[in-house]
Amino acid sequence: MAANASLAALYRPQTFAEVVGQDMVKSILSRAAREDRVAPAYLLSGTRGVGKTTIARIFAKALNCEHAPTGEPCNQCEACRRITQGSFVDVVEIDGASNRGIDDIRRLRDAVGYAPLEGRYKVFIIDEAHMLTKEAFNALLKTLEEPPARVTFILATTEQHKFPVTIVSRCQHFVFRQIPEATLEAHISHILDREGRPFEQEAAHLIARRAAGSVRDSMSLLGQVLALGCAPGEALTARMAREVLGLAGQEVMDRLLSSLASHDTTGITVLVRELLAQGADMGFFLRELGSLWRDLFLIKQAGRDAAQELDLPQSERDRLADIAARFSLTYIHAAWQMTLDSQRRILTSLEPSAGLELLLLNLAMLPRLLPLDELGAIPATGEARPAAAPAPAPREAAPARPAAPRPSSFTPPVSAPHPAAPASEPGNEPPLDDIPVDAYEQDATRPFEDDGIPEPAFVSPVPRPAVPPRPQAPRPFAAPAPQERASAKPTFQRPAPAFQPPKKAELPEERAFVQPAAQPRSFSPKPLTDNGKTAETQAAPRSASGDWKSLPVDASLTWESFLASCEDSAEIPIPMLRQFTGEVRGDWFVLQPFSQVIGQQMQRPEKLRMLEALASAWAGRPLQPVFRAPQKIVRTEAEIKEEMSRHPVVKLFQDEYDAILVRCTSSR
Repeated sequence: MAANASLAALYRPQTFAEVVGQDMVKSILSRAAREDRVAPAYLLSGTRGVGKTTIARIFAKALNCEHAPTGEPCNQCEACRRITQGSFVDVVEIDGASNRGIDDIRRLRDAVGYAPLEGRYKVFIIDEAHMLTKEAFNALLKTLEEPPARVTFILATTEQHKFPVTIVSRCQHFVFRQIPEATLEAHISHILDREGRPFEQEAAHLIARRAAGSVRDSMSLLGQVLALGCAPGEALTARMAREVLGLAGQEVMDRLLSSLASHDTTGITVLVRELLAQGADMGFFLRELGSLWRDLFLIKQAGRDAAQELDLPQSERDRLADIAARFSLTYIHAAWQMTLDSQRRILTSLEPSAGLELLLLNLAMLPRLLPLDELGAIPATGEARPAAAPAPAPREAAPARPAAPRPSSFTPPVSAPHPAAPASEPGNEPPLDDIPVDAYEQDATRPFEDDGIPEPAFVSPVPRPAVPPRPQAPRPFAAPAPQERASAKPTFQRPAPAFQPPKKAELPEERAFVQPAAQPRSFSPKPLTDNGKTAETQAAPRSASGDWKSLPVDASLTWESFLASCEDSAEIPIPMLRQFTGEVRGDWFVLQPFSQVIGQQMQRPEKLRMLEALASAWAGRPLQPVFRAPQKIVRTEAEIKEEMSRHPVVKLFQDEYDAILVRCTSSR
């Protein structure tokens, strides 16, 4: 081997027959040279080191050989030797990266106009042609389409997608493929034989696999191994090739598979540290691992019949069959997919070593993940778990907080109730999520909008507060006529500024109401007892909560008039009251919120006291609030979280992985 020549340059093919692979391209160009049917331009694209520039030079020699037209250059005549040396005036090789401007293309276009001086054809080879600028491509369009006689262009590139469509349409385009691994291994063995170097076939196989289909890369790797791995005359072994190229050996893969089969995370961590200390090539290691999972999958799926198609020695096929028996087919498939998906992410990561370790640890812990068939057997919420798949024993939970007894005025719900909220003093109210709002009862009358949702009723568990007695004498009042009330519009006033003290609600005796003429009635207030009830009301106990549904709606007390009376109230903001609709039925003040959240806020004990006081002052008699369910029930995040915590799938994950349910939100 020459002192300053690389193996790729020393053993560059000089005829079509010597080129490794690319049989279709070789046959087409050889036939074109033999029949003297040359196209104006050729575009050769493909990955690095697959023979694009080499075939372009051989084609130029075949066109200008003294024995032309011929399918193969003789490499003996003056023209062939000078083209090989790069001194033939009619074969011009241009570097597209260095001569990429429009001025360079203009000089090239001027040179095209001259006839060949020494040969039969003027050949322009533009290597890395994708580096030309847009203006240079445009200047080359007309020349490529209609070049002078005996002129041809050969454009070589590794990035064909960067070419304008107008350029590609003017060329005969040939795509060069990667060299098969077996063909590349045979070529390396041939070069070692010509060098007179003894070698192990496994070493040639490793170099061919590491080259990834590139002949030039294989020659560079072979020269590196020969220069650093062994002395002249010493045999090239697989161990030397692995040490020089940083490749993981078979013993490393065996250790890895053994650790994965036994779920030995410590062994995997030690293995990764050893690979990094040896300077192993992570990209090649991941490729080897993916290829190993592929072979194991085929052997596991089709048995030894598939092993015969892997083109491996018999001993290697037997070893892979023994390894495949240690894993299930599902695990091998999942491990193969995880390895392929992680290759690019690991190699482009800022911490590739951590990414590799995480991948291998995930492969080791993969059997402990929840199987998909077990997930399919878990029923949805509210369904019973099948007897064949019993749920695991739940962890020991903390003792639940005892629920306070329900007040006597609370109507038990039909469905499973929430724990009742006991009455509390201001400043010590229960949490919002603990207030029961799902006491549902069927209402046949449906005074509100009929949307098919059952009308629930909720009676406030808070005892009615005492209404302050009236110090003045009672005044007669009369409600306005129905036709006048229907046409009248409520008058709204702006709330007082923040710096002014809030006004107190006017007492009922300071208001006067006009009673309808058709139904004259008068109100004679009676003194109240200590608990806020009149003597008659206290003597006659109030009917059950469901009785209000059979009572007629009091048309004289409208919701608009109640909002108007609360305009100056500082206890309950008027925007909050506008989120309700209401009506009066006997001694019941029936309210329906627009959403469940606003209904829960109004059902707090302190809000209930204020609401009952405002309603009683407005109506001139004691009223007890009762709540209907909203037309559209919106569950809070706490309710959703409580429901999901009872789901069997969530419980299973919590038991298996000590998981914590952090947050649950509605998807609607």
